[in-house]
Amino acid sequence: MFKSLAVVGATGAVGRIMCRLLESSSEQFQEYRFLASARSVGRTIEFRGRNYPVLELCPKNLQGIDLVVSSTPDDVARDFIPKAVELGCVVVDESAAWRMDPNVPLVIPEVNPHAAFRHRGIIASPNCSTTQMVVALKPLHDFGRVRRVVVSTYQAASGAGLGGTHDLIEGTKAALEGREYACTTFAHPLAFNLIPQIGSPKQQGYTSEELKMVFETHKILEDDSIRICPTCVRVPVANCHSEAVLVETERKITAEKARELFAAFPGMVVVDDLNAKHYPMPKDCSERDEVFVGRIREDLSSPNGITFWCVSDNLRKGAATNAVQIVELLQRGEPAVKR
Repeated sequence: MFKSLAVVGATGAVGRIMCRLLESSSEQFQEYRFLASARSVGRTIEFRGRNYPVLELCPKNLQGIDLVVSSTPDDVARDFIPKAVELGCVVVDESAAWRMDPNVPLVIPEVNPHAAFRHRGIIASPNCSTTQMVVALKPLHDFGRVRRVVVSTYQAASGAGLGGTHDLIEGTKAALEGREYACTTFAHPLAFNLIPQIGSPKQQGYTSEELKMVFETHKILEDDSIRICPTCVRVPVANCHSEAVLVETERKITAEKARELFAAFPGMVVVDDLNAKHYPMPKDCSERDEVFVGRIREDLSSPNGITFWCVSDNLRKGAATNAVQIVELLQRGEPAVKR
């Protein structure tokens, strides 16, 4: 059992959600600390009826802490996390800094909880677009063994942080008023537009965001043989990522069976009635912790293909919720047993 918990990046968009989730969590700690960058020092955070000062992120303020949950930029995570581990902290990290380190487990509690207990002081939480897809892939993989995935993402402005949301809102106002708007986060206007690039250019014409989906999925499912072809697109939606996913499996999965598998899997909700116009949409999934699936149907072009639409709140299950669920998993001390 861990006695003390520190939230790093507590004043950021994801950090604030982490604090709310921890406040309502059944898992409790004897001591809490809230850390952020120097510019947030002096602020206070109200948590479980008390006001806590925001402390600067530095080794001194992590002394005596058992468990850390962190949401920071990648460069900050690379710098402070090894120092925290040296102080005896176990760190659950939401950034991309440690995800592909072979000594760091990459964990989605519904999918591979056993991996969390292999840690050497650091546990990573996956990329938001990876997380919701892999939650949906897991029951299909367990039943029919996934061999190939083609996925197109429709990623919300909030995935690029507060600046991304600002670009969407202010850019939309400017477009409606016929004014020019200088983007601060995106390379192109997002209002009334789609941007088919998320992340930096990488090999073979793929972006860093797309390759995260490939390599993180392999690591979480412990199967490098799955072929994955992703295309990541930024869309003018404030919150919640959506994905169109086509899956080919070794064992045929009918649409009826897929609905059954999804409905029985923890953390998933099926909303799938085309005749009634019921399917997951970002406006209905925001501020929810589940992964929603709908438009479930068999692939007309492949005998063992199944395709579906998937929506999840990228700031919650895609980031804060998953990290807090790892904290709760560690605090419960559940045995390292595969599903």
